[in-house]
Amino acid sequence: MPANRSTARYYAPQGGHPPQTQLTADRAVFTEAYALIPKGVMRDIVTSYLPFWEGTRLWVLARPLSGFAETFSQYIMEVQPGGGSDRPELDAGAEGVLFVVEGELTLTLAGERHVLAPGGYAFLPPGSDWQVRNEADQAVRFHWVRKAFEFVEGLDVPAPFVANEQDIAPIEMPGTEGRWATTRFVDPRDVRHDMHVNIVTFQPGGVIPFDETHVMEHGLYVLEGKAVYHLNQEWVEVEAGDFMWLRAFCPQACYAGGPGPFRYLLYKDVNRHAGLRPLTR
Repeated sequence: MPANRSTARYYAPQGGHPPQTQLTADRAVFTEAYALIPKGVMRDIVTSYLPFWEGTRLWVLARPLSGFAETFSQYIMEVQPGGGSDRPELDAGAEGVLFVVEGELTLTLAGERHVLAPGGYAFLPPGSDWQVRNEADQAVRFHWVRKAFEFVEGLDVPAPFVANEQDIAPIEMPGTEGRWATTRFVDPRDVRHDMHVNIVTFQPGGVIPFDETHVMEHGLYVLEGKAVYHLNQEWVEVEAGDFMWLRAFCPQACYAGGPGPFRYLLYKDVNRHAGLRPLTR
């Protein structure tokens, strides 16, 4: 089915390098409770490559690492025209979400072809048969969130699906008069899913008016706008193109700075017991 989207605004990195005259100091922060990877970090020199991907490079935003992200990895993939992969995922136990921020991505899922335009979203359960290719004439850039799926006896593995965020009505947070809303791709009551990747939107002046402190690990990529985030008793300015990792129980709150909406792609782990033994991955 053809792509037919043109109204979404999502920040996508372009790479390159700054001039020698640019100041070196930036907003990058790495702590035990949170990390901020600002958009200015995503240059050519920090890209990576993957086996069985052609015409592709990527920025790794998060990966399982002692003292850092524990449950997921997140990439920004950049695929040139004609590039892609017939063997994209090498871990049969990994689930994934794709979210397109620029260009068009052709996804073949269980033999069915989908063209994902900006805002396009695909959930890929473990063991999925999928391939991707850039059949357009410009680069496509998309997020790929990966997690080791936590199987539970008696629960089915959720089915794959393809959507576009522009077709989903955001759900307003009660009592906020629409200033804070979430675009949900999965029903939060569906406990088959052990991760959510949603989009959170704040209108100018919207706030999280208390320090959220909870068990979910978070990955937040700012799609649009700017805000000030309160992270573990520190205030940090963020803008479109920045990525934040928040450890479980890291206090978090924010003010949306305007003049337009502040929006981010949000990962969190959900719907499973807290592990009582060391993780083996």
